[in-house]
Amino acid sequence: MPAPPDPKGPTARQQAVLDAVLGLMVEEGDHLTMAAVARRASCSKETLYKWFGDRDGLLTATVQWQASKVRAGNYDRQRLDAAALRDSLANFGANWLQVISSSTSIALNRIAIGHAASGKSNLGGIVLANGRFAIGERLKPVLEAGRDAGLLSFDDTETAFRTFIGLVGRDVQIRLLLGDELKMTNAEIERDAARAAEQFLALYGATKSGPRIRSL
Repeated sequence: MPAPPDPKGPTARQQAVLDAVLGLMVEEGDHLTMAAVARRASCSKETLYKWFGDRDGLLTATVQWQASKVRAGNYDRQRLDAAALRDSLANFGANWLQVISSSTSIALNRIAIGHAASGKSNLGGIVLANGRFAIGERLKPVLEAGRDAGLLSFDDTETAFRTFIGLVGRDVQIRLLLGDELKMTNAEIERDAARAAEQFLALYGATKSGPRIRSL
């Protein structure tokens, strides 16, 4: 059985192992074995099994590690104003866009999609649970804090979150997954995320007459 996950996250040595997994996915796609990871990370298979339990445990930890790079940022819930909310949304969007457009995320998602279609493993479910759904739970408190502060107005947090992610991501991820050689600079990512934040606030920003749109 794997050791219980450390609430502080993986150690530096474990992070190196997870980065090795991501590197192998980029280079070799689905041909990932515990032996290959052990060789790349310069550790024993016994250590991998001790830390992660089995291949699915290793993949789960890898997805969690990749998703942990998307952060909601710091904000004061008690003193949240329009500028801080806009900055939090823009920073989160830029952070998320950088992660999903990276070669490691593209490789990981391609493998997960293939596994989900073939039933080869539960990697698709692992990516959904520890990637997209976990990231949603990270941003939703920001949206709800904005609503509590009277800055946003929406009925359903999930719908608001999906709208924001759609504005940030547009068609970028699907294009990359299908092999488009789309190259985005950090400046372009930050610009797109800032624009998405402005568009989201235009849709959900609270006004004296009520919300600009309401969830269906």
